[in-house]
Amino acid sequence: MQGSEPNGRRRPIIVQKYGGSSVADVDKLGRVADRVVAAKRAGNDVVVVVSAMGKTTDGLLSLARQVASQAGGAADPPRRELDMLLSTGERVSMALLSIAIQARGEAAISFTGSQSGILTNDRHFDARIIEVRPHRIEDELARGQIVIIAGYQGMSYRREITTLGRGGSDTTAVALAAALEAERCEIYSDVDGVYSADPRVVPDAKHLPELDHAMLQEMAESGAKVLCAQAVEWARRANIAIYARSTFDAEDEGARQTVVRKFGPREDLRARAVVGEGNVALGSLADVARLDDLLRVAGEAKVPLKDLAVNERGASFVVSLLNVPDWRGAKQRLTGALPSLALVEDVAVVSVVGDGLAATTEPLVRFLAALRGVSATPSALTATPLRLSAVVPASALAEAQRALHHAFVES
Repeated sequence: MQGSEPNGRRRPIIVQKYGGSSVADVDKLGRVADRVVAAKRAGNDVVVVVSAMGKTTDGLLSLARQVASQAGGAADPPRRELDMLLSTGERVSMALLSIAIQARGEAAISFTGSQSGILTNDRHFDARIIEVRPHRIEDELARGQIVIIAGYQGMSYRREITTLGRGGSDTTAVALAAALEAERCEIYSDVDGVYSADPRVVPDAKHLPELDHAMLQEMAESGAKVLCAQAVEWARRANIAIYARSTFDAEDEGARQTVVRKFGPREDLRARAVVGEGNVALGSLADVARLDDLLRVAGEAKVPLKDLAVNERGASFVVSLLNVPDWRGAKQRLTGALPSLALVEDVAVVSVVGDGLAATTEPLVRFLAALRGVSATPSALTATPLRLSAVVPASALAEAQRALHHAFVES
């Protein structure tokens, strides 16, 4: 049972998520606490999901790799132990934020992912949520508490601590919003919503005030960092509205944000955004008869394959390395089992995301011309109605993004 107003009506539930930059130090934690308390005093039941402070997760991952290599080998840290280690970062944030809120006169309690009822499959480091049982959260909301949840983590059906992959705190927030039937899910970070490109790479990137779930999911799958793809998938399935905002903007009606709903703005078919994804590898299998072996070994090594394309001459695919912490060992396992498999690193994927990109050949012609103009020769191409993608040299990624943004978004 959630809390109720004096007239007996249930108070609306708001789920807020704050990223690592929003809780990076004590001052920023205090600013978040002020915002959370204001939402509570405005008449809402509030559930807050937090990431680890600043670059804590990267630091812990680096520490794990140092320890694993101490014996002189090239061993990778075991994924299970990485989950035990990395999940501590969010626990620090949740406890500190709860303390800050209580210091401001509001009741608050913090929970880990497992205490929150977040159940996952049995994969480590990139688990997927399979069910949310928010009974403890509902009980505490009924008692008038603000509930603080450690993002990025859950518990498998084997009662193992698991983590949800990069951006997993977004998934935690949206999955909780769905389970609690929240009024909305607010995602706070250091940017004021979604842009047509990364503003740090493309100075002329345009703010997108409204998007639909399908478009944002395609952007996230292509490497956009505002929200993770699994979170948008949850929002789409449960029809949850997402409000992407900046933690550092004033809380008023004029603050800029991006609202993500089931149905976005009705506009002519056109490109909406350009997305770049670094830290990837391109795989090429020369012997197509070994495709079943490739899929089996990749599954055993927990290496997800993207943009898999197969013809009689072989197969190609992309691997996003952020969620493969044991890439050195996985790479050896793949190439050892498949002599005809080539894996090329130091590449990146650049994509144009929009509507109707495969309606005619013209968008693809323009796409290739823009890449040739900056000497970003593609080594692989993918074309779908919502996305055009190319694998290019990593050194050419920034120029390729600017050229494609000029050709598709600014034109």
